[in-house]
Amino acid sequence: MNQIDLAFTSALEQAKLIRERQISPLELVEIYLARIERLNPQVGSFFHLAADAAISEAKAKTEFLANNQDLCNLPLFFGVPTAIKDLNAVAGMPCSYGVAALKDNIVNYDDGVVTRIKQAGLIILGKTATSQLGSFPYTEPPNFEPARTPWNLDYTAGGSSGGAASAVAAGLCALAQGSDGGGSIRGPALCCGLVGIKPARGRISNAPIGDFQSGIATNGPLARTVADAAAFLDVMSGYTTGDPYWLPEPKMSFLAATGEDVGQLRIAFSPSLAGFPESVPIVGQAVRETAKRLEEMGHIVEEGCFNVEGLLEPFKIVWQSGVAAAGIPLELLCPLNQWLGEQQTSAGQYLQAVRTLQMISRSLVAFFQEYDVLVLPVYLHQAIRIGEWENLPPQETLEKMINWVAPCPPCNASGLPAITIPTGFDENGLPIAVQLVGGAADEITLIALAAQLEALNPWSHYRPAMATA
Repeated sequence: MNQIDLAFTSALEQAKLIRERQISPLELVEIYLARIERLNPQVGSFFHLAADAAISEAKAKTEFLANNQDLCNLPLFFGVPTAIKDLNAVAGMPCSYGVAALKDNIVNYDDGVVTRIKQAGLIILGKTATSQLGSFPYTEPPNFEPARTPWNLDYTAGGSSGGAASAVAAGLCALAQGSDGGGSIRGPALCCGLVGIKPARGRISNAPIGDFQSGIATNGPLARTVADAAAFLDVMSGYTTGDPYWLPEPKMSFLAATGEDVGQLRIAFSPSLAGFPESVPIVGQAVRETAKRLEEMGHIVEEGCFNVEGLLEPFKIVWQSGVAAAGIPLELLCPLNQWLGEQQTSAGQYLQAVRTLQMISRSLVAFFQEYDVLVLPVYLHQAIRIGEWENLPPQETLEKMINWVAPCPPCNASGLPAITIPTGFDENGLPIAVQLVGGAADEITLIALAAQLEALNPWSHYRPAMATA
């Protein structure tokens, strides 16, 4: 297997090759570091590269393999490289949150999700690019390189997990951690042609910090295959003492769910959301074609959607509060974040917004008493060009963002799980995708169904031309 093929090999297969001693962790890390050095200036995936630390850990893991014959108890992803979004703390690495003034902000602790990733044997290559404070669905913070989709470098990789998505899509790592507070995993997965899972609220701990946006955000995986994403979700999941939200253990591992027969499901689909612009034709077509494929698979499929009326205004209040909650002086932020931070919201207004979101969320969750899955667009149109909105007034930019990402926030408000799966490409080479939304805490059904769709329409063999030269 040549180095390009190995770089695009699934993480689970890489782990198998390592256990079988067909490749060492050091060889794999060196392949990815060389690719990052060559391709990162084009795609802007990494804010910080931890090359020395990654090589040191890879050498230690390679030596362990050489000195131990019994490898039965190795962690699932032993020796496989990954990357952490720069909204999450990794001890000894900077955490900038996309704020240029914090580029040298070295932290001394690991977020709980990072601890779990390390315990699974993964090697952290560095910190991936994020939109500033994770606020935006594109990743272009001032004084950083923008994150671009490797499928067409004129276009965004999405946000706020744009760096994570572009890294996986460009073959700079096989999987990466992201986070989603309004589509920030699912949108980059769309823009970069990946699988992205926004788990149910409480599935992944936010330890050791608390929750500061009333449960709308969660960590989650980005990968090229459903199995890799599911296995990575297994790694990230679990309760930590004191978490404000938690779920019972799933009935099986998420990786096992990729082989589960879900039987006949009742599935709804909708190309758009009431109260928002229609999706562009190619996006609506992807939803309808997915619905048709599901019907051909034997599922009961009909057009329908949950009602998101009244969700927008309270969600905006909770979402934009993240700027003030960050505690970073506004003068250090980009103009749009400054404007968001200047919006005056009292504690009473915030709590009223949370209560309204919770009331509306009851009807969103209740929708899944009648249906098992809802098929929606991820965003209402394809990726935007780099810098397309940078000179617009803040209010106009906000309106454009809302009318792009509209299908995503309902899952953040309600805590429902969702998964992005690729469906094809448009005339500019940009990926097209749909999202599957599931009932409360039911990632199992979504992952099983996504795996069935992947088997009928495989996508992981597609590779961006710029990443294979």
